[in-house]
Amino acid sequence: MVEKFSTVWQRAAERKGGDAALEAMLSVPRSTAELAEVSDDRWLAAFTQVIFQSGFVWRVVEQKWPAFERAFFGFEPAKMLLLDDGHIERLCNDAGIIRNRQKILTVPANAQMMVELAEQHGSFAKFIAEWPEQDIVGLWLLLKKQGARLGGNSASYALRRMGKDTFVLSKDVVGYLQAQGHIDKAPSSQRALNQVQQVFNELQQQSGLSLTQLSQVIAYSVGDNAVQLAE
Repeated sequence: MVEKFSTVWQRAAERKGGDAALEAMLSVPRSTAELAEVSDDRWLAAFTQVIFQSGFVWRVVEQKWPAFERAFFGFEPAKMLLLDDGHIERLCNDAGIIRNRQKILTVPANAQMMVELAEQHGSFAKFIAEWPEQDIVGLWLLLKKQGARLGGNSASYALRRMGKDTFVLSKDVVGYLQAQGHIDKAPSSQRALNQVQQVFNELQQQSGLSLTQLSQVIAYSVGDNAVQLAE
């Protein structure tokens, strides 16, 4: 049984200083129209940044990011399909970026996925924009299957960063779902992810909030992120 959203909200508000303080902490995802206008190179850049940050110090990747943009020609997907073995080798020896061959190889691989989807939908951005949030885990699974190194939380992190409405299975969110008996471990199978999607869909019907905001409220309602209420 899904916990009443009003109870989740009340618990989060008590931890974060009240209703107004909690509401001010919530992010607003981009609209479908706004998402469709994002250039595809920014999507490839977002995927690449998340992939390189996985298992690494995020701050280092951010500091080196201007060099990544130069090395990968602004992440234009069509250009990335032209990278030959010689160029890959030069990238693997470029001290300006992080020289991880397997992660470097994800750039042309994900560019290929994006170009193919763009051919079917007009642009990759339009494909993402039009994907229904009621099956956001289906989008995660598609990116994992057709892309490179976009499993785990990588796809959801990139989507959230770009403004696509999605929940994120952070430690606190997974802990909440476990405590409520919806899952017994971090979900990875399609069946478990679908169960989580159903929970979020029901909470969304109760609250009218976006998946992004629901994910944040749940995270703020549990875990070690409590703050002292104002006197």
